[in-house]
Amino acid sequence: MTPTPENDPLIVALDVESAAEADALVAMLGGSASFYKVGMELYAAAGMDYVRSLVGRGKQVFLDLKYYDIGETVRRAVAVAAKSGASFLTVHAVGQVMRAAVEGRGDSNLELLAVTVLTSFDQTDLEELGYDCTVSDLAAKRVRQAMAAGIDGVVASPLEALAIRRIAGPEALIVTPGVRSAGASKGDQKRVATPAEAIRDGADYLVIGRQVTRAADPVRAIAAIRAELAELPESA
Repeated sequence: MTPTPENDPLIVALDVESAAEADALVAMLGGSASFYKVGMELYAAAGMDYVRSLVGRGKQVFLDLKYYDIGETVRRAVAVAAKSGASFLTVHAVGQVMRAAVEGRGDSNLELLAVTVLTSFDQTDLEELGYDCTVSDLAAKRVRQAMAAGIDGVVASPLEALAIRRIAGPEALIVTPGVRSAGASKGDQKRVATPAEAIRDGADYLVIGRQVTRAADPVRAIAAIRAELAELPESA
């Protein structure tokens, strides 16, 4: 089945340094991908114009900018992002930030995702930041705060997906980076799972980066991930 924005759980990360490189990857993947992540690197190079370009080509966009600033700045920035046609936008799971983002989003179709704990963080990183709780406890606390603030979903490690689904309920979106097929390099991620494990445990969307974008054959690589997911039971 050709993926469409309505049935595609895979978000391909365009973590490249120019619009030309991103365009080359989008063209190479063609109809095998319908949803793309624009993060800080590509946004710094090509800005909101590139987001609108992808939307204009019928693609969905996950705008992963992780807003974290004073409330008024976040509110105004989200209001601008909402005009781009992006489907998802990330903000940090901080009460003031999330409430401002919800206000800035207004009645647009933009869905807001709160970043719980970065998948490159482990317990040592939390201790350096002054937290005396576990990674899973901090993620759970931030999920509860996000739901209370009216956020649509969260970005979290696939290792926390099962617990988060129980906290957030069936309607909340769970987007998981840190997903690698068995045998694939973990890169700089520390808390990872396979695509099938993440979906089985409650994730709605998987952010796929280097396993596809740096593969010798990206189309074949993304097809292999879809084949993994196809083997899940229908109830998964």
